[in-house]
Amino acid sequence: MLNSGGAERSALEIARALVEAGHESIVVSGGGRLVTQLVAEGSRHIELPIGRKSLHTLLLVPRLRRILVESGADIVHARSRLPAWLGWRAINGMPVPKPHFVTTVHGLNSPGWYSSIMARGDRVICVSNLVRDHVLRHYRKTSPQRLVLIPRGVDAAEFPFGHQPDDEWRARFFAEYPHLDGAPLLTLPARGTRLKGHADAIELLADLKDRGVDARLLLLGAREPGREAYVAELEALAAQRGVSGHMAISPPRADVRDVMAVSTLVLQLSTQHESFGRTVIEALSLCRPVLGYAHGGVGELLTDLYPSGRVPPGDRARLAERAADLMRAAPAIQPLARYRLSDMQEATLALYGELAAEPRRRRGDR
Repeated sequence: MLNSGGAERSALEIARALVEAGHESIVVSGGGRLVTQLVAEGSRHIELPIGRKSLHTLLLVPRLRRILVESGADIVHARSRLPAWLGWRAINGMPVPKPHFVTTVHGLNSPGWYSSIMARGDRVICVSNLVRDHVLRHYRKTSPQRLVLIPRGVDAAEFPFGHQPDDEWRARFFAEYPHLDGAPLLTLPARGTRLKGHADAIELLADLKDRGVDARLLLLGAREPGREAYVAELEALAAQRGVSGHMAISPPRADVRDVMAVSTLVLQLSTQHESFGRTVIEALSLCRPVLGYAHGGVGELLTDLYPSGRVPPGDRARLAERAADLMRAAPAIQPLARYRLSDMQEATLALYGELAAEPRRRRGDR
């Protein structure tokens, strides 16, 4: 479904780039709220529930094959496992010449037969070195030559360097959260799941308070439907640590850019390896310092772009020390020269061009 998520967002970004470059872009999906934008930007959308987890979904393979034949597709690009299986089966049943098959591995999928389809592309795009290592470790039949590192990118127009919201927005935001005003703001933008490190952020706020460092904390986007028990757990921790009056837990918001822009620090404290860590480059694109755990894709980005923001995972003392240092005097941030949306789009279209120049051939099982 084209509703939300990194894979869905990337699909729209590449579709737009294809149209702007004069190519035809066709997206097959089960629909969703992003379809309107997709079509408005020049792509054609064909609604087919290829992501529905049901044995009946396999019956869609002939219809998908007809779509590929009738459209004369040169390249089929799959971004998740079930649609990838359907696309791969549709291609293998086609007459010669067949389209090239491309996959993007956006996350650390559980190893096994079902996930192995993502390693069967003629090219396998990996969004980070962590993902590339994961594919090589678990799918040893996959040639390293077929793996291509193309990180996701941030739109500099959406997250402009040095952006600051206007006075009207500030007044409205701090009227909604008056207890966040008057002190440096730490923001952790993440959905309401335990692995995102919300408890660590609360502990950080308390540790800073114990050190005499005044700060406020916003857990941005954690108050979601179905997460009431988790939010109550976080609120209980905040009360226990004596910081309830210095923090807020918000529902998802549409003004994430503005919230980040007024933040003294943007936090990325995932307790498990993230495959990439988009909020890191979004914050840095805005010229906001980032403090995060140095592991997984987040660690890769911080090492490359903002080493001062790295902290060993779970090290509370170092976390509080580094937060205080960055709040007092954060190192200068330069405008992004990589990890930009344009970089990702250009690299992907170049890959398509490379494949399109190769003869299309019959493929067996990879």
